[in-house]
Amino acid sequence: MPEAGDIAPGTAPSGAQPGVFNDPYRAYNFKLVIQGVTEGHFTACSGLGIKIHVIKYREGGTNQVVHCIPGPVEYADVTLRYGLTASHEVWDWLMTAVAGRVERKNVSILMLDSDGVSEMMRWDLINAWPSEWRGAPLDALNREAAIETLTLVYETLQRA
Repeated sequence: MPEAGDIAPGTAPSGAQPGVFNDPYRAYNFKLVIQGVTEGHFTACSGLGIKIHVIKYREGGTNQVVHCIPGPVEYADVTLRYGLTASHEVWDWLMTAVAGRVERKNVSILMLDSDGVSEMMRWDLINAWPSEWRGAPLDALNREAAIETLTLVYETLQRA
């Protein structure tokens, strides 16, 4: 007879378990996939976010109470930082938008386990396109890698 708290054979426990410490995922273990192709040269990704705007209204006759209902959903722009390379793929994608022919692509950001290989979490940016680019600061006295910045906008965000 199974006791309270026992887990059936062949099933994984869900959520935190008493007495078991779950390490958080490392922020530096991620990779970026654009249209199914891994783009491994990105060094940072920031800005993932969703905001649901709040619409407030007062009910007639009861002015003390302010009701809140969900309004439009807004997705934050995602900023990617990457080392300058000889590859022209990202630049060519940006130039299509500059020319007025926005080329929308599906982009995935994958959070990896501490082994750097196993996918633990995925965010899919649907119909993304580049909206901003910033070149690497050039300084003859600096010994750091040249880092460019690309900002993506997208229509919807999914977490798989």
